[in-house]
Amino acid sequence: MTYLHALILALVQGITEWLPISSSAHLILFPRLVGWSDQGLGFDVAVHAGSLVAVLIYFRAELNAMARDWARSLLTRRLNGEAGLAWAVLLGTIPVGLAGLAFKDVVETTLRDPHVLAWALIGFGLLLWAADRWGRRQRSEHQLTWRDVAIIGCAQALALIPGTSRSGITMTAGLGVGWTREAAARFSFLLAIPVIVLAGGLDAVEVARDRVHQPLDVLAVGFAASGVSAYLCIRAFLAWIARIGMTPFVAYRIVLGILLLAVF
Repeated sequence: MTYLHALILALVQGITEWLPISSSAHLILFPRLVGWSDQGLGFDVAVHAGSLVAVLIYFRAELNAMARDWARSLLTRRLNGEAGLAWAVLLGTIPVGLAGLAFKDVVETTLRDPHVLAWALIGFGLLLWAADRWGRRQRSEHQLTWRDVAIIGCAQALALIPGTSRSGITMTAGLGVGWTREAAARFSFLLAIPVIVLAGGLDAVEVARDRVHQPLDVLAVGFAASGVSAYLCIRAFLAWIARIGMTPFVAYRIVLGILLLAVF
């Protein structure tokens, strides 16, 4: 893998990880379309680590408050401050964790088909449009209920289907239960943190076990480019989403899905 190869793939991952357009679809399809060989699991771990660092830096103030109030809630058994949001992120991760363990083999083989990607892009894109169009958009993530957490957490499990988009389906669910666009996006990004940690940890163990190593300089390029692009993407998306809405991303998903059906 060349530096340019690593840079382009890292930029693709760093941007698409946070937009509701499916990073997995792009990372699966982009190398196929341009004739590149698979980038390898080690590189995937590096770019996801870069995206993780980006979201940790962007939400550092909120995460510090959540960690402090969560720890305090263990002693006081009261959900003061950001403790409720912290528990919501942790509990909302359980469904996708269980689904990932149960369907890991199917997700990594059968579902990595271009036709699955295409229909998931189109179908879940239309669902996102409907939630954005008819959602009430009245509440923030600080006004969440446990029903909201259950719905969004179960929706996140659907992101195991390539092409669904983890951020897209969680934002769809957030809009569907009446959250604002900004609230749905912020909670989606916070909810990504434990998912990336768990999935990245499992992949890192597999890389270490198989002892298939890639050049550290190439991994460093991927890590840095993914981190910078992810941070800028998160910042821009949260600044613009209230004004532009989800329609541009829905249109992109539909066009990409149709293109995939035509090509494959």
